[in-house]
Amino acid sequence: MRKSTPFLLAVCTAVAVGVVGCTSDVPGASPSAGPSGAGTGETSKFFVQADHDNELALRTKSATGPADKPWEQALDPKTVDTAKYKKAGPYNLCFSNAGVGNPWRQVGFKNMQAEVKLHPEIKSFTVADAESKDDKQISDITDLLGKGCDALIVSPNTTATLTPAVEQACAKVPVIVFDRGVNTKCPVTFINPIGGYAFGATGAEFLVEKVKPKGKVLALRILPGVDVLEARWGAAKVVFDKSELDVVGVEFTDGDAAKTKTIVSNYIQRFGDIDGIWMDAGATAVAAAEAFEDAGKPFPAIVGEDQQDFLKMWQDKKLTAIAPTYPTYQWRTPVIAALKILNGEAVASPWKLPQPTITADNLSQFVQKDMPPLHYAMCGCATLPGYPGDWGGK
Repeated sequence: MRKSTPFLLAVCTAVAVGVVGCTSDVPGASPSAGPSGAGTGETSKFFVQADHDNELALRTKSATGPADKPWEQALDPKTVDTAKYKKAGPYNLCFSNAGVGNPWRQVGFKNMQAEVKLHPEIKSFTVADAESKDDKQISDITDLLGKGCDALIVSPNTTATLTPAVEQACAKVPVIVFDRGVNTKCPVTFINPIGGYAFGATGAEFLVEKVKPKGKVLALRILPGVDVLEARWGAAKVVFDKSELDVVGVEFTDGDAAKTKTIVSNYIQRFGDIDGIWMDAGATAVAAAEAFEDAGKPFPAIVGEDQQDFLKMWQDKKLTAIAPTYPTYQWRTPVIAALKILNGEAVASPWKLPQPTITADNLSQFVQKDMPPLHYAMCGCATLPGYPGDWGGK
């Protein structure tokens, strides 16, 4: 979401929606999300208790679908009839992308392009890159609707602002939304892994387990106002508020490694010891950990993600860590869904994909020494055309 946000899905408006802000006396830090005391602030208006409870329950559900293809699996699927969309191929698929301004999105888009190559019935694949701008994506969707799309895939830049444009598209073609949602039920399906509540809760629960009671935890967020990230923090807040941990700060980093390190360094100077780091996206986890190394402090328990630089650091430095994931293999699923819809086959709606967690027990399975530092392990791309070279690997 920021200029080069490594995990964030795109640049969004940096206005807090339902997030309480207060000033921090940590030099160079961003506004904290909560006052002193509980340390976690007020509950975001994005928080939906029923969705939270459902996502946490999905963590223990078994998925249906091919065992070796999690991008084709579904958790607790409820299907919708798509017979009215059935038409003969070959097809022109269209994709309105929020942007490719960070490594997560770059890996994902490579996955999508490679998936398209697997399907000869796709005559053309027309892509519009919104460059992380809402107004451009709204214009892109209008333009794509005039280009004979048989189905439209949308990865929204922001949730509320893109909703009217998606509704406009739904009136003309079958629409598949993925990675984060819009405030309408009109798309044929919405595809994503279990979601932000599961991600956020998993990391927070790990810190409750690994950090001593009254231990100091610093929560690092990227930007407010995006549903998946608000959900991550909302679920973590629930866990922290029930715990004995002391959340000493909740800071926005813009997903910037240098800013992340500065914020963490300032908290170390202020408090002496920080026992746990929670993050709503792990692309700057290495920078957060390096701040402790620079200060000559032991590494804290830390929540990261499946980016190779963090996984390798975890393994090499023997960190106490966990990596909830938001798998980039989800970028394959919208193409598969679009073809099913155009074939008149029922699809899951919503289509919830598995969301694995990397732990100390399975870490070695995901460290890929021949892949670049910013590659995401959960790409599901090892059998795709062009792998590993097209993903920067050897």
